[in-house]
Amino acid sequence: MKDNKKGQPSVAKVVELIGSSPNSWEEATENAVEAAARTIRNIRGVDVQHCTAKVKDNKIVEYRVDVKIAFIVEME
Repeated sequence: MKDNKKGQPSVAKVVELIGSSPNSWEEATENAVEAAARTIRNIRGVDVQHCTAKVKDNKIVEYRVDVKIAFIVEME
């Protein structure tokens, strides 16, 4: 994988997060990526591992996703 300007091989790192939303699994995924982007640069992809939901009074009240977010590690 060559992703930097000097043509050197790049290194990717993967972190696992849980995102949540009262509206949808898609929004929960977006929330996880947005939260990661506050402290991580060079995000290249997200892999949704698992979807769950919290139920109250027979209705879904919270959507949750377990995601893996991949980003390129900056090299000197």
